[in-house]
Amino acid sequence: MSNSSIGTPEQLRDPNYTPPLAKAIPLGIQHVLAMFVSNVTPAIIVAGAAGFGFGSNSPDFPELLYLIQMSMLFAGIATLLQTMGPGPVGAKLPIVQGTSFAFIPIMIPLVAGKGVDALAALFGGVIIGGIVHAILGTFIGKIRFALPPLVTGLVVMMIGLALVKVGIQYAAGGVPAIGTPEYGSLGNWIMALIVIFVTLGLKFFTKGMLSISAVLLGLIVGYLYALFFTDAVSAASIAGSWGKASAFALPMPFKYGFEFSLAAVIGFSLMAFVSAVETVGDVSGIAKGGAGREATDDEIRGATYADGIGSAVAGLFGGFPNTSFSQNVGLIAMTGVMSRHVVTIGAIFLIVCGLIPKVGAVIRTIPIEVLGGGVIVMFGMVVAAGISMLSDVNWNRRNMVIFAIALSIGLGLQLEPGAVQYLPSSAKVLMTSGILPAAFIAIVLNLILPAHLADAATEEVSGGMAGHGKGSIPHDDHV
Repeated sequence: MSNSSIGTPEQLRDPNYTPPLAKAIPLGIQHVLAMFVSNVTPAIIVAGAAGFGFGSNSPDFPELLYLIQMSMLFAGIATLLQTMGPGPVGAKLPIVQGTSFAFIPIMIPLVAGKGVDALAALFGGVIIGGIVHAILGTFIGKIRFALPPLVTGLVVMMIGLALVKVGIQYAAGGVPAIGTPEYGSLGNWIMALIVIFVTLGLKFFTKGMLSISAVLLGLIVGYLYALFFTDAVSAASIAGSWGKASAFALPMPFKYGFEFSLAAVIGFSLMAFVSAVETVGDVSGIAKGGAGREATDDEIRGATYADGIGSAVAGLFGGFPNTSFSQNVGLIAMTGVMSRHVVTIGAIFLIVCGLIPKVGAVIRTIPIEVLGGGVIVMFGMVVAAGISMLSDVNWNRRNMVIFAIALSIGLGLQLEPGAVQYLPSSAKVLMTSGILPAAFIAIVLNLILPAHLADAATEEVSGGMAGHGKGSIPHDDHV
């Protein structure tokens, strides 16, 4: 599909331009395919952590279907807020919203082993955190100084590090299988490795949508292998799941109740800062890559409002926090189509999927090992994205010390949660996430420490391993 057949160069850079419908529809669905797996994965992980996910044999397992449904529905609604938002809400740019990985390390400790009963406190935190997120829109530009690449890169890397264990557990057979002979079996790993190898092959040896949708296509190939060559899934189980799911269902407000949890509110509110800064970067990237200009203050403000309001509304119905999806920034750069109406079509497609539980019923039959192959790639990419952000840091001795202390404490608490067993339950949840203590330490130290630290000052604690990286911004000693 050539760009000239879609519109003139001026039209393609205009967010308000609508391409011919026959070409706008496939372009819009492309945006959904690029984020589909990432969007529904958090629901699967949270259900698994709570104890009613894949392989759990829990009577609450059908609730996973509803969580998947809400992930699709409110990703679509939040995307509509961005593209068509009322008044000051929404950037009115082609921004795709979806369930954010950033909040998973906060959600897992909140629900760990507590079943469906834990969801009332979780969604209470989502609602209040979403409101806080929306409020950030009024002064997001004034707090960006406190979140330089040193802090944001560290946080994104920590998010990925908190999740990579989940990918390995899934590939080996899932948490319920731990301790059984099947856990870590060759058959389980073959399913996961097929997904990984197909994803890598498509990512590196194809172009266009085949490359962009590599994880989704890898999962489909792994699913077909599991269907035809293993007993992990069968045609009968797929038909049973499909038959039990209704053809249409509306979301239920406060389906899981509402409970105020201090840990949930603090956790979601603090992570809103990180998510808001990520959205600012995505809006700037879309404006620069698609329209060749800088994002306006109104666009940045509107995008942050839509992030928060979309998350708060999702929480009311059992949906998770939404944020802008960075992979779609690259898709716009690839297609050269800046039309927000194209993304609106993608949003409508997501909403339709979210109202048809049969779509979620099929997703629910994906073997945990197949999903493990996909999330190994995705969560590893989150770590890599954080390292990429850290490449913009000027690695002087001051910043090395800040990074070292924040990483040591944050990752250490994540790996050894028993170290804070005597803290109150709310504080324990926040500390063992690892992300929040690491971010807090990095922000505070970056604001209060002197700008310069003599090279000799770190030699005694670096074991003779002196780093000399200058980053890509060597002129700035403060990032």
